[in-house]
Amino acid sequence: MKKQNWNTQLRHNTRQLAYWTLAWVASMALASFGPKFIWQENLPFTILAIVLNAAFGVGMILAYIRHTKSMDEMQRKIQLEAMGIALGVGLVGGLSYALLDTTNVISGNADISVLVVLMTITYLIGIFIGQMRYR
Repeated sequence: MKKQNWNTQLRHNTRQLAYWTLAWVASMALASFGPKFIWQENLPFTILAIVLNAAFGVGMILAYIRHTKSMDEMQRKIQLEAMGIALGVGLVGGLSYALLDTTNVISGNADISVLVVLMTITYLIGIFIGQMRYR
């Protein structure tokens, strides 16, 4: 019976994390594209969209903490390893990317979205490899 309650709680926390993540991503799109396409650079609306995005981001972080606390030790270990690798790749890769920009080795400006994609892909690969390794 206890295992069923744990699984139910884990599923609930996973769904809650998904909802908060979707809300954060949608609010990021609104804050990014709203000023240009919806409210024509209206500063109060832009500030409101950014504050809303930050609030959804905090909600997502808190949901992730609850989700992590509902995991077993092995799942937490996999998450921690994947996050550590993603942080390292993001830090080293991001600073190298910034150096390429500041030293004019690359023609364009370094864009933060490239770093976010790099860290996300690294995190997902870390989760996948961790799941495969510990099964």
